[in-house]
Amino acid sequence: MAATSGIGVSPELTKAFSDAVETQNVRFIKVIIQDESLVSVASLPTANSLNEDLVQLQEYLEDKEPCYILARLDDPPSEWLAISYVPDFANVRDKTLYASTRGSLTKSLGSTIFTDSLFATCKADLTPEGYEAHKRHQAAPKPLSAREQEMANIKAAEREAGNSYEGSNVRKSHIGQRVGLSWSSEAEDAVKGLGSRNDSRIVILKIEPSTESLELDSFADVTVDNLSSSIPSDEPSYIFYAWTNPYSQAGGDIVFIYSCPTTSPVRHRMLYSSAAMSTYLAAKDFLVETGSIFPLATKRIETSDPAELDETFLKAGLNHDGPTGAIVNNNGARQDDPAKPSFAKPKGPVRRR
Repeated sequence: MAATSGIGVSPELTKAFSDAVETQNVRFIKVIIQDESLVSVASLPTANSLNEDLVQLQEYLEDKEPCYILARLDDPPSEWLAISYVPDFANVRDKTLYASTRGSLTKSLGSTIFTDSLFATCKADLTPEGYEAHKRHQAAPKPLSAREQEMANIKAAEREAGNSYEGSNVRKSHIGQRVGLSWSSEAEDAVKGLGSRNDSRIVILKIEPSTESLELDSFADVTVDNLSSSIPSDEPSYIFYAWTNPYSQAGGDIVFIYSCPTTSPVRHRMLYSSAAMSTYLAAKDFLVETGSIFPLATKRIETSDPAELDETFLKAGLNHDGPTGAIVNNNGARQDDPAKPSFAKPKGPVRRR
């Protein structure tokens, strides 16, 4: 926090400024520091617009002497611009003194009246062209950090995808509100076909951005060892994998995998993320309708690197990484023996009388 100089506003300046605010016929008031006080040394009447009146201000500025200029704005005329004019050629002591007194000036005269401020180091800064450059700078977007820029890109992508940003509620909206994607007949038939098989097969779906519909990308018989190499590594996709395995009570699972590599465009990442739950639930309805041999796993797999998808990864993701012989039911609960509880609740302490 900058130190203040302790220099106050003179009664004459307070009255002059109060009158100017009330009458609205004064364009500029020149203020300097004199005898440890802020005093008014000149005032200029309003003749034309602020830009045009800046021309007559030039003769009141010195090449080496700092000052403050209080300038009344055009719209609305009740608001003022606080100008600190500190030339590059001013001595260091004056530069320091005027810098430390600026806050006291505006605070004493009424901070709410000054809606803008301008810092000038030469006369050219206080020409019509210089003032226009100042206004363009004020209107320009503020520089963003890398994190802020990333969030801005995500918000823009959400707007393009038709979703409004809801901050911490965005996770809730994905679960409570489905993003309606239409399914192509090929995509629907491929997922339904998994329900009638008892071997390992992969179905890969992609979203067509122009129509926001789910399309079948590919399907094939794939062992778990070849799963990772079968999934696109450079763009998002939804994968339904019928996985034959000894860890499930049904002898296998249909696993929903949402793959979204970090190199994917932001808009695609947001589109796939927002539609993942509705895609999973729609597939669940299809498989129930067809009487699927393998159940659709209740736990969904997400990855940003398809290369990590192997048997160990799937076991951990589906809670199949228990002791040998463990049974995993359709609710994802594990037990070593269906007839024995895996954990017995201890008895509470005996109540004393």
